[in-house]
Amino acid sequence: MTITQLKYLLAVAEYKNFTLAAEHSFVTQPTLSMQIQKLEDELDVTIFNRKKKPIELTSIGAKIIQQAKLIVDESERINDIVDQQKGFIGGEFKLGIIPTIMPTLLPIFLKNFMNKYPKVKLIIEELTTDEIVKKLTEGHLDVGIAATPLENEAIKERPIYYEPFLGFVSSDHRLYDHPNISEDDLDIDDILLLEEGHCFKNSVINICKNQNVTDHTKFHLESGNISTLIKLSKEGLGMTLIPYLHSLELPEKDKKYLKEFTNTVPAREVSIIYHKSQLKMQLIEALKTTIDGVIRGAISFHDVKIISPLNKKSVEI
Repeated sequence: MTITQLKYLLAVAEYKNFTLAAEHSFVTQPTLSMQIQKLEDELDVTIFNRKKKPIELTSIGAKIIQQAKLIVDESERINDIVDQQKGFIGGEFKLGIIPTIMPTLLPIFLKNFMNKYPKVKLIIEELTTDEIVKKLTEGHLDVGIAATPLENEAIKERPIYYEPFLGFVSSDHRLYDHPNISEDDLDIDDILLLEEGHCFKNSVINICKNQNVTDHTKFHLESGNISTLIKLSKEGLGMTLIPYLHSLELPEKDKKYLKEFTNTVPAREVSIIYHKSQLKMQLIEALKTTIDGVIRGAISFHDVKIISPLNKKSVEI
């Protein structure tokens, strides 16, 4: 039994197809099939039911896959332990970022990070929070950046910044003439929301005093893109809330629609998240330090009290 054979097992279990598994393992299909057959012969069991389409695990195969994942994960951590001991910051580093953070945060820190750590091969994916957590748990990601808290015991969270929300209010909206807005002004029935699966939507709903959408609205829309919400709001179809960094990208003529919150400012907690068994701590520290070094200059809210809608945590920034 070899680590390579176990990796081939995991690939077939994931893709449920020998050809696809071979492609993602960078070997020929006959080579992969032969190695798996050799392992089955050695163990004297059938791991995959090849008669099913797609391929299915046998009952004993499912148990073997669980153990194989543990063995492969632990074997790969040997290199992490050595790198950590040597203080080496390099190698492959897989990062997932949620869609409402990716377009504004990535341009702020990426060039700085790559210049500072040229030996790191950074692989970045835009994923929902649920997808990031799943990939962290399965070992397909090293770290994620998402809004927290997640309340997942297997995932560690390290807050890196708090991003205030701003109202985006069109000229024909009831709140346009208000110099500022408060949570009491918000009505969930006239706020444009992101679609399900976005934690930003949950934050917005939690900010509103009345959290139940009624049937009094003329239409109901949920978009996956903050830019779409802004365009629709300008057309008079409702107001929306946007994260502070998104407001920096607005054309100067659109900044008249922005409304700051008075008193306590709602803000989302943005954290670096990783699985509790993660060992690439030198890379995680490098990422956190880089973001810490640039984000404070980007968010110009100072000496205000903010509160996170997801956990009602109050923080001074």
